[in-house]
Formats: sequence, structure tokens, C-alpha cells
Amino acid sequence: MAMSTAQTPGRPMRADARRNYDRLLGEARTAFAEHGTDASLEDIARRAGVGIGTLYRHFPNRHALMSAVFQEALGALLTRSHELAEAENPCGGLVEWLGTLITHAGEYRGLAQALMSTSRDETSALSDCNVPLREAGARLLARAQASGTVRADVSIGDLMQLTNAIALAAEQAPEDPALAGRLLTLTLQGLKGPRAAEG
Repeated sequence: MAMSTAQTPGRPMRADARRNYDRLLGEARTAFAEHGTDASLEDIARRAGVGIGTLYRHFPNRHALMSAVFQEALGALLTRSHELAEAENPCGGLVEWLGTLITHAGEYRGLAQALMSTSRDETSALSDCNVPLREAGARLLARAQASGTVRADVSIGDLMQLTNAIALAAEQAPEDPALAGRLLTLTLQGLKGPRAAEG
């Protein structure tokens, strides 16, 4: 989990600081779900019953708050990647994990865009999400490539950007909940029909 600036290594957070931290996280989850990740930080602080200075002491910027909010989903994604590393069909395991990643990236409006824009920026607080996800995906990709079911020139960086792009596209079409799945299938299977090999 992203470390609060009110906490130093080896020293636990004070009880009142922990309560503020937990309230801020809870209100941020609610606000991000209702208004997207560009929700007002001032409103989040007010709803948590603290001042904006307290919010910034715990979360120095918006990305730090987003990273903390996303940690629970991150844990679930990493756990699922370990489970899928034993899948009988390595390519199927990779595709399933990418679909799960798209679903989670679409939970909060604006998250996919933020993950995409910071995917190669290790100075961003969101690298706490991006780096472990990229490493987990790389292991699944390497296994699928070793099985010969995925091309050797496919990179995990490209796949991560692809999943964020699909999540972002789906975010723009909330009336079509199946769009993300269709786009992922289309992208991974290509446009060839059953008679393409005959040509």
C-alpha cells in the first residue's frame, strides 16, 4: 500500500492518523465511483471530516490517492495472475487476465487514462500499481510465448497499453457493457474470417 507521509518506516501510524487515512480512503472510493478519478479532493476531505491539508499529508497528490484506492483491486489482480500461471492453456490464461485487468481499470472513470499516461513513469505514485501489474503480466506472457501460442514479438508494455485503451473506450460507452469484451476478442483474434486461410 502507498505509504502515508504521516508514517515513517518502522514507526506505525498514530491511531487518529490511521482513522483519518481510512476515512479519506473510504470517501475517495465513493467519490471516484460516483464522479470519476477527477472528483474534487476538497470534497473528499470535507466528507471525511478533515481539512485538505490532512488529505495532502497522507496523499501528496491525486495519483497517490488513486494508487491507495486501487490497492485492493491490485491485490486481487496479482492473486489471479498467480492462479492463471498454472492454467492448462497459457494463452487462454493470459487473455483471461487481460480481460480481468480491463474490468478493474474500468471501475473508476479516469483510472484507465491515468494508468495509461503513467505506464512508463516510475516517478508517479501510480507506478505502485503499474509495475507489479506489468511484472505479473510479463510472467503470463512469457509462459504463453514459451508454449508457442503467442508471437515472440509481443511485449507486455504493448498489451498493458492495449488493455488501458480498451478500458478507456468502454468508459466512453457505458450503455454497451459488452464492448470491452468484444474489443479484446477482436484485437487478439484479428479480422480474419473462417475462409481467410483459403485465399
